[in-house]
Amino acid sequence: MSGLLRNLLTLLAAWPRRGSAAPDARVSAWFHVTPLDTGIATLKSDRYLQIAEAAQLDYLLQTGLMGRILKNRWQFVNASQLVKFMRPVRMFDRIRVDSQVVYTDAKCAWFRHSFVVRDATHAEVLVKMKFKSGPVTVAPSEVLGAFTGGKPAGLQQWDETLDAL
Repeated sequence: MSGLLRNLLTLLAAWPRRGSAAPDARVSAWFHVTPLDTGIATLKSDRYLQIAEAAQLDYLLQTGLMGRILKNRWQFVNASQLVKFMRPVRMFDRIRVDSQVVYTDAKCAWFRHSFVVRDATHAEVLVKMKFKSGPVTVAPSEVLGAFTGGKPAGLQQWDETLDAL
């Protein structure tokens, strides 16, 4: 399924739930794997990122942040993405994607999108994202509010690896 079409359908499905969750909540979106999303019988690797993008839009709508982002003409830009595959997702599976912000600092927010099929996690997509206003980076705390807690060790290692490249 086309990413644009999936995003549009996701926004339409999430519309009735807009503003129903807090930015620090974990929100869920559901997707069906179509034959257009698979190679022979399993979800293609690039489709995980498309579905994660749609889940991120669902999160922004459910938390009511989409309105603030559009009103302020902010953009969100993915700085880096990391996918961990655990089990294959098959054609016609119904996927629940649980999305949440796991950490923020002065420049970036890190999202986790967990792909769950029949109560088993099949993959995780981590997204390091920036909010932008033209060339200026908007602090995630201005968009999402304050998040507390230290940076998880896995995110620290990921950033160190990116810096080393």
